[in-house]
Amino acid sequence: MKNNTEDIIWWLDNGADTKGEWVFSFDKKRRFNMFADYPWKLTPEQKEIFDRENPYWRDFFSSWQ
Repeated sequence: MKNNTEDIIWWLDNGADTKGEWVFSFDKKRRFNMFADYPWKLTPEQKEIFDRENPYWRDFFSSWQ
C-alpha cells in the first residue's frame, strides 16, 4: 500500500496481530522496520525519499538525531 499513488515507498501489511511494527520498502523486496532501521540503514537517497514522502515521521525522528 502506498500513502499516495505517486509515492515510491510501499508500506507493508504485517497482519492484524502485529502491533507497533511499521515496515516499508522501496522495491517490495528489501524491508525496513521504521523504528529499528530509520535512518541508519537507509542510503542517503532512500532517506531523502522517505523524508519527502513522510514529513510527519521526519519531524518526529528529528528530535532523536
